[in-house]
Amino acid sequence: MRVLGVDPGLTRCGVGVVDGVAGRPLTMVGVGVVRTPADAELGSRLVAIEQGIEQWLDEHRPEFVAVERVFSQHNVRTVMGTAQASAVAMLCAARRGIPVALHTPSEVKAAVTGSGRADKAQVGAMVTRLLRLDAPPKPADAADALALAICHIWRGPANNRLQEAAAAQTRLQQAAAESRPLNRLQQAAALHASKGRTS
Repeated sequence: MRVLGVDPGLTRCGVGVVDGVAGRPLTMVGVGVVRTPADAELGSRLVAIEQGIEQWLDEHRPEFVAVERVFSQHNVRTVMGTAQASAVAMLCAARRGIPVALHTPSEVKAAVTGSGRADKAQVGAMVTRLLRLDAPPKPADAADALALAICHIWRGPANNRLQEAAAAQTRLQQAAAESRPLNRLQQAAALHASKGRTS
């Protein structure tokens, strides 16, 4: 499985590609940051992020894209920028038909370090160890993108099985509802309708 992790941000959008399957050693394919100037107009910054992500998709051809789920922060302006960059990443993937998964920061931290409260240094250290790198990727946005990809490789199959099981349960419930005998009110309505058609 090849996953592109995206740590969304307007100024620095972390990107990292990891190959592997759960339970086996993982391999880093590439890591970097898509940058935009803070003084540029918002629209042009979003276009630059789109172009950067498109280049990564062209070069690495991932099977999945894992994006950090935006969560509420005290700085609303930061949240808005992060959400906009996140939407660009999802749009780029959807345009190509690549499945997108959203993972919360605590999910990613727990998957990589074992603790949902781990700090950036701990995440960087574990990413370095898991991918057998010489040093933690810099800046932290790049390490976070790799952590997202690792999280999806480890948790993605389980999440997919849960979604498939839920969908199967829904289909069973619908089938049961469709084959359920009519109650008296429904029978009376059906009889009335049939009489109307024969008269």
